[in-house]
Parts: sequence; C-alpha cells; structure tokens
Amino acid sequence: MYIIAIGWLYVTLLVAANEPSVIAGIISFLFYGLLPCSLLIWIGSSKARRQRRRHRELLADQSLNNSDRGNPQPDQ
Repeated sequence: MYIIAIGWLYVTLLVAANEPSVIAGIISFLFYGLLPCSLLIWIGSSKARRQRRRHRELLADQSLNNSDRGNPQPDQ
C-alpha cells in the first residue's frame, strides 16, 4: 500500500511543479496528493490500530490478574 502512496505523491508532485504559480502548485499538491494519501493510509491502517489496542488491553488485563495473586500462604 505504501508503494502506491509514494507513486501517487510523486505524480502529484510533478503535476504541482507544472502549475503556473507556486501557490497553485502547493494547493494542487495538498488537495490532490497529500490529503487523499493521508486519508487512504489512515483508513487502511485502522485494522492494525484496532489490533494494537486489543493487544494492549489484553496485556493490561493479564497484569491486573497477575497482581491479584498474592502469596497463598498465610503471614507468620
């Protein structure tokens, strides 16, 4: 997915360089290249973010359960 994003940014950079003014080039690069690419990557990585969050919650639950287990022998 990243190679497609890099290719798209390259093409839009070339289109922006061909614009008649610098401001038009910056605007076209932002609206045709950077914003759509960042949205694509953000949506595409939502599954990984969800899995990371579940993994962190699982680790937190396991550490909480392990801390509840004390020494089963009574104090002397």
